[in-house]
Amino acid sequence: MHEIETGKTYRHYKGNLYKVIGLAVHSETLEDMVVYQSLKDNKIWVRPKTMWNETVDDKGTLRFTLIS
Repeated sequence: MHEIETGKTYRHYKGNLYKVIGLAVHSETLEDMVVYQSLKDNKIWVRPKTMWNETVDDKGTLRFTLIS
């Protein structure tokens, strides 16, 4: 699993850019989460860390790729 860097910008495989605000833990399941913000509209999102690091196709395309 790739280390997720807070404060860095990532490109979603569909092209949008997001800044990782921080890492969190779900209060009920204790699942590791990624908190991130869209650089397009400033919306804040949260996603399980396992989903953040997964591939989205059989070519090995990552859901998010570090760009800065």
